[in-house]
Amino acid sequence: MATKKKKGTAKKKELPIILVVNDDGITAPGIMNLVEAVKGLGRIVVVAPDKPQSGMGHAITIGYPLRLQRVHVMEGIETWSCSGTPVDCVKLAVDKVLHRKPDICISGINHGANHSINVIYSGTMSAAIEASIENIPSAGFSLLDYSLEADFTGARKYARMIVETMLSKKADKHLCLNVNIPTGDVDLIKGVKVCKQAYAKYEEEFEERKDPSGKKYFWLTGEFLNLEKSKETDVWALKNNYVSIVPVQYDLTNYAIKKKIEKDYTW
Repeated sequence: MATKKKKGTAKKKELPIILVVNDDGITAPGIMNLVEAVKGLGRIVVVAPDKPQSGMGHAITIGYPLRLQRVHVMEGIETWSCSGTPVDCVKLAVDKVLHRKPDICISGINHGANHSINVIYSGTMSAAIEASIENIPSAGFSLLDYSLEADFTGARKYARMIVETMLSKKADKHLCLNVNIPTGDVDLIKGVKVCKQAYAKYEEEFEERKDPSGKKYFWLTGEFLNLEKSKETDVWALKNNYVSIVPVQYDLTNYAIKKKIEKDYTW
């Protein structure tokens, strides 16, 4: 005899946990816009530096105490302020805030480009890469506008689209996307282009200056040079008004040269 299934016994599906981090600081407009972009897609938890940490790369805090405190800067969002680097934020979020790995980690939205060589120096991308190391699918988002009054309309639109796609698919646990969004009218953005990282570098100079007391100091300046003209690169995509997506990885092994060394060198 068949029995009726009791009502209310179905297990409620848990919302995915979305960890949000950045390198511009917890009160930066970029992180506010990233949170706004992904509202409704899961349980959002923010752990971000208490001050700007741009250019920190993959630095971690060693030999100094780390402070972590609950703050209320985003209405209805669990938000934590960390005295450390973007990478510290990811580590503390997993170990002390969530006590588990989130379903996805998103970083940004950074003020300014993180295309080409910038990915090496970027605190935004290092936070995303740290998540990838921890088997957490991740993405870092950057807008090509350094202004605090930047228009994030396009960045919000494409950030939500990309996060929705990542959550809807069984993403590789080491997936890490470097996403850059061009500035300007969102309607002028042509779409998304999956790219490779451009070969580019800075021709750097250190200007010698003097402080008010007459003591000498140096100020880093320089010019960004794109040395690759391929239409497959992130620099080309952004210049031509596409959102660029570059899959990145923490494995820095040059496998082509490894094979050559194994073949041609004797030790």
